[in-house]
Amino acid sequence: MTQRILIVDDETDMLRLLKRSLEPELGCDVETASSAEEALLIMADTDFDLVLSDMKMPGMGGAELLKHIREMKKGISVIMMTAYGSIDSAVEAIRAGAYDFIAKPFDHDTLVFRLKKALERSRLIHENQRLQSACNGNGRFHNIVGSSPAIRKVFDAIKMVAQTDMTVLVTGESGTGKELICRAIHAQSERKDGPFIPVNCPTVPEQILESELFGYKKGAFTHASSDRKGLFQAASGGTLFLDEIGEISPAIQSKLLRAIQEKEIKPLGGTQSIPVDVRIVAATNKDLPKAIEDGEFRQDLYYRLNVLPLRLPPLRERREDIPALVHHFILSHAKAMGREPLEPSDALLEMLASLPLTGNVRELESLVMKGLLFAKGERMEPEDLKEVLGVAATHEEEPSNKVELSSLPYKEAKEQCLKTFNDAYVGRVLQETRGNVAQAARLCGMERQALQQVMKRYGIDPEPYRKK
Repeated sequence: MTQRILIVDDETDMLRLLKRSLEPELGCDVETASSAEEALLIMADTDFDLVLSDMKMPGMGGAELLKHIREMKKGISVIMMTAYGSIDSAVEAIRAGAYDFIAKPFDHDTLVFRLKKALERSRLIHENQRLQSACNGNGRFHNIVGSSPAIRKVFDAIKMVAQTDMTVLVTGESGTGKELICRAIHAQSERKDGPFIPVNCPTVPEQILESELFGYKKGAFTHASSDRKGLFQAASGGTLFLDEIGEISPAIQSKLLRAIQEKEIKPLGGTQSIPVDVRIVAATNKDLPKAIEDGEFRQDLYYRLNVLPLRLPPLRERREDIPALVHHFILSHAKAMGREPLEPSDALLEMLASLPLTGNVRELESLVMKGLLFAKGERMEPEDLKEVLGVAATHEEEPSNKVELSSLPYKEAKEQCLKTFNDAYVGRVLQETRGNVAQAARLCGMERQALQQVMKRYGIDPEPYRKK
């Protein structure tokens, strides 16, 4: 958004000169007022980032104008001009709240330098106010929920990296919310009005991913009947989010490296490079340094991506955020599931906080959805997740089971526990969906094919559930 400057001076020739010279120099909109009274009327209807005002004017002077500005427009930067240049005038202006002062007659380059500094100060003040508004005091920041020290460090990192246009690499375990972080970076950046285009790299075959990212020319391959722009061009002026970037092939890595380095792409079948204006944010749950050692990932691409690294902590490092997350998910999903929002009991919150939650926030959200689905009372209790979690939900495991499991080899005991869990978990979901596997997969937060593989492995047949 273009910044605005208001210049206040009773000398109309000075106003015309400054407006004519400063607008192209600073790239700002400049408005003028020939008196302090006129300036206040203009400011009542228009927001400004900076006011440049003379100290000595007929009627209301600059000092009194400054006082009114401080009362009505908090955070605006004010520079006072004085023909006298005395230390007393400077002290008076600064004490009254002016950001700076400049003595007439002034050098044009000096004035431009002072104005640029003041505009940057105003930008930072407005940005801070926007950040405080985004983080509304309820532990939410751009739909990211939490107030723990660990997540607050992430919020601070987002604010920092968003002020740049550099490439960002977000790392973290599966289910921690890496895409939310990348969306927040985009929303905080100067590209926020541009597109945010996500690409889930592992789900797109290599041959298709290349054409999707870089586009192609007519005749590049059999079915290329016309030119097509890629996602790099579609994201122009905005952000391109490459999710699970650690899974892309070496061939795509090479082309991606060039795109980041040169800020240009070459479509499939094309002979000329096309400049692109896009910011790259990437995410992965993969250990990229280990992948480099194994020859699976280019070291030079890693360095290009890892300019501004941001690690998202797993949920086990921010367990104090679990109650807020549970309430958030209840409010988010209750209406869609045809339920009134339920209050989670203290016992449920304590039980959830004690679970490993290796699937992190995504797993917790899935559990809350199950709790909403299975809850029978007005509160969500541990018993509502009993069949989903098995013995873990109520801590009522029978001693005989402990003896039986401990007598088995580790792998057999683990497999038995997994079978018990999946029989109960998947069976309950299939019961609720009347054997509809696609609907059950969505409820589980899984792909349909992945759920079918689990069902095949543990011999779970959906047919009996369809007859109930």
